[in-house]
Amino acid sequence: MSSENENPEHREVRAGEAPEQLALIRETVRRAKVPRAKPRTWRGAALAKELPVARVVVNKGVLHLDQFFDYAVPEELDAEARPGVRVRVRFGAGAHQVQGGRREGGRLIDGFLVERRATSDYSGPLAALAGVVSPEPVLGPELLRLARAVADRYAGSLADVLQLAVPPRSARAESRPSPEPLPPPPPPDPRTWRRYEQGEAFLTALAGGGAPRAVWNALPGPHWADELARAVGAALASGRGALVVVPDGRAAARVDAALTALLGEGRHALLTAEAGPEKRYRQWLAVRRGSVRAVVGTRAAMFAPVRDLGLVAIWDDGDASHSEPHAPLPHAREVLLLRAAHDHCAFLLGATGCTVEAAQLVETGWARPLLAPRDQVRAAAPLVRTVGDTELARDEAARAARLPTLAWQAVRDGLRAGPVLVQVPRRGYVPRLACERCRTPARCGHCSGPLEAADQHALRCGWCGRDAPGWHCPACGGARLRASVVGARRTAEELGRAFPAVPVRTSGRDHVLDTVPGRPALVVSTPGAEPVAEGGYAAALLLDGWAMLGRPDLRAGEEALRRWLDAASLVRGQDEGGTVVVVAEPTLRPVQALVRWDPVGHAQRELAERAELGFPPVSRMAAVTGRPEAVAAFLAGAELPPETETLGPVPLPAPPPGGARRPGDPPPGESWDRALLRVPPGSGSALAAALKAARAGRTARGDDSVRVRIDPPDIG
Repeated sequence: MSSENENPEHREVRAGEAPEQLALIRETVRRAKVPRAKPRTWRGAALAKELPVARVVVNKGVLHLDQFFDYAVPEELDAEARPGVRVRVRFGAGAHQVQGGRREGGRLIDGFLVERRATSDYSGPLAALAGVVSPEPVLGPELLRLARAVADRYAGSLADVLQLAVPPRSARAESRPSPEPLPPPPPPDPRTWRRYEQGEAFLTALAGGGAPRAVWNALPGPHWADELARAVGAALASGRGALVVVPDGRAAARVDAALTALLGEGRHALLTAEAGPEKRYRQWLAVRRGSVRAVVGTRAAMFAPVRDLGLVAIWDDGDASHSEPHAPLPHAREVLLLRAAHDHCAFLLGATGCTVEAAQLVETGWARPLLAPRDQVRAAAPLVRTVGDTELARDEAARAARLPTLAWQAVRDGLRAGPVLVQVPRRGYVPRLACERCRTPARCGHCSGPLEAADQHALRCGWCGRDAPGWHCPACGGARLRASVVGARRTAEELGRAFPAVPVRTSGRDHVLDTVPGRPALVVSTPGAEPVAEGGYAAALLLDGWAMLGRPDLRAGEEALRRWLDAASLVRGQDEGGTVVVVAEPTLRPVQALVRWDPVGHAQRELAERAELGFPPVSRMAAVTGRPEAVAAFLAGAELPPETETLGPVPLPAPPPGGARRPGDPPPGESWDRALLRVPPGSGSALAAALKAARAGRTARGDDSVRVRIDPPDIG
């Protein structure tokens, strides 16, 4: 007789059992669910003799679990379980929080080992580490400290920040050794930095091991990438590292080429999404191992683990690409400011324009301005001319072809000397239509959505898709329509008919050009997609300026001026005949700032108005969004600082059907409210901590229906 706990796989074949029965028994055993072995614990496993406790941060980004967890280190993992490595742990099955708390699940999840300790704060049995994913240490104490600071500032979890800071693992990349580090280069020649009043002194301080902090208003033209490269070269000459964050891959490629031309190969790493996961991780490892001391990259590079950091720099901080769309939604500028403070390194914020945040850094004395004298500005900037609505109404050419006479002349004269840039606020054919007589927007009679031209004769709603035959203006009864904002393709068609012998090229979201030749051509581009022309553009047209200025956003004027300056910076200087025509009301502040080429003065006036109204960046603000009842309950239960001012809640407009959803937009079919919380300077940390604690309490109860965003970009 066999015992009750006899293993069926190993029992002998009894007499009379047919082969078919034996096969059935084996198949039943094969399909049986084998119970999982219990995790080894402090009491039952052979542990490491020294520092047998591993403190781990798990990749579980819920706020009520935003803390470290203790695990036992098995003896066989003692050598590999070093601080900074990736580990696998069985979360919840015997694992306890450092401060106590409930258990969560029992599945294997990833994490990072942050510390080895002799004892644990928890007195019960500990689960053992399930395994070490890789012996490569990827999370150092500096990066951990930075991630913790970013999580606290943005009311987020450490695990979410680490997901942004540490790229996914590539075993092939880890198996390849990184090159030997090169010796520091000699200090670079300042060259075009001499055009700025304190430019040469800034580079000298960097090369001497100093930590200057500057807001740099770059002169128009192609030199900004080389000037950034020389700032990096000065930091490397002091034996320290440097980090440069730019908005997109095109800008990164320009700085990459400038660094290679100045310093040669092997001194810097390029961290962009275009490189692919394996190559990007290999470059990141070279930085982490100390083989490369300089980094240029896009948004994710703000966390690059550069050793002995001597300089952090950001280019064009007003670009929306610098704002991370994943939790906890940090901005690259703020992360670099934290790094400059923690690492006591130099800081450089550069742009052709100037944001109010940059102006505040100078206003408070935290950073010094890097400006060029007015004679240098006038020599480098093109001549800017304006066309207002009053002139457009009287201009026959504008009514017939949407190009005012002044712009027409600028295009004609510019094509004699080189390419001409035409900036259009929208892509596509005719995104928005309005009554030709009174300019009332053409709306759908069913859902009030904007009417668009489906083709040259039919109208269709951009929201519900219904056709709108026989449209008449509800305000004046007119039946004729005009394009209020004409897209890039339609503008290219119109210009092609007006200048039939000239090639027309377009650059936009679907197809972005990087460069164009210096011969005569018309280049129609949406904002931010303007290609660089060899030798610079002879002229530029900035069309439909009112559409950019009329957005219901606190930053509408700042953003319009930034877009105009970026495009106008690609035009030749006034001494070379470069001309820019902007179609916008000349009396408006952003238009006047463009004419005078005075982005700093515009930012200073905007900052003064923000200070009077209590708007960011003078104050700190947070947005709370969700279903109306959830937002109300959240605000009622949160222990906010006493100086908090609550604005709202108010209904949050839903994105149009079929449109792209942004972080914080309500799901389709749901109605959400938004409340804005405002605190004076110095209370931002207290507000973030209170919001994080309130949201953690709700997530612990299984309610994650409220979204919190610190420093929301659109509060208008």
